[in-house]
Amino acid sequence: MAAGAAVIWLIVIGISVYVTKVRPGAHGERAGLRMIVWGGCIFPVVVLGALLMHGLTMMPGLRAAADGPVIAVSGERFWWRVNYGVEGTPGVAKALPQGGVESANELYLPIGRRSEILIGSPDVIHSFWVPSIAGKMDAIPGRVNRLVMEPTRLGVYNGVCAEFCGEAHAQMGFRVVVVSETDYAARVAAEAQPAAILDHPGRSLFMANGCDACHAVRGTGASGRVGPDLTHLGSRKTLGAGLLPVTAENISRFVRETDHTKPGVEMPAFSTLSEADAAAIAAWLGDLR
Repeated sequence: MAAGAAVIWLIVIGISVYVTKVRPGAHGERAGLRMIVWGGCIFPVVVLGALLMHGLTMMPGLRAAADGPVIAVSGERFWWRVNYGVEGTPGVAKALPQGGVESANELYLPIGRRSEILIGSPDVIHSFWVPSIAGKMDAIPGRVNRLVMEPTRLGVYNGVCAEFCGEAHAQMGFRVVVVSETDYAARVAAEAQPAAILDHPGRSLFMANGCDACHAVRGTGASGRVGPDLTHLGSRKTLGAGLLPVTAENISRFVRETDHTKPGVEMPAFSTLSEADAAAIAAWLGDLR
């Protein structure tokens, strides 16, 4: 398409220069009709027909069946729920079936494999988009859309919600991390493990302040499903759906100043927590790798 556009541009500019500089003045009716027939009819049909045929030959490869993992992604206000190793079709209330390994705001993919992403939402319409890897796919309440992603280069890629979904829409990002198949298997196996550190002052403060009502930390009594799973928060690259780097300081700030850090987010701000208690909770969560 780039080559075709360049050729067409050169032809149009060439004709413009010809009729204004080389042979300025009036041109006959026959020349005008030839220009309309050849330039306005035959040439576009040939060019667009060739592009169409070329595009159709690419379709079988683009629509080939997935040969990689099946991963469910649920767009929720204002973050992304990720579930590895799911099977079957998710229910309509959420894009996630029961089972699998849950994470949030970070999607690992094996390089060179066609991974099938099952996309849905429990609240409003979102749009899952990783510009460097694949096109957009809407996350629509009540249905499941399928997107096949085949990354060809290792690296970390930014993703966004491309459909306005509320006040914190612009802060609903995520990361796609493309790794080798071996590293992908190791990552999912690590995600499946329970929390690494259980004996910590921050854990009791986390439970005592009601954080477990919304968040899950596997291996503890925290089993909330409203917010992101925090079992391995410390191993993620960002906090708040791509908003901040994961550090103890940023976790503490997010907990105590949620409404200022990410306006519109549905998590309440725990501003009544002392700085020491918030720091203890943040230190524990930041060590969960």
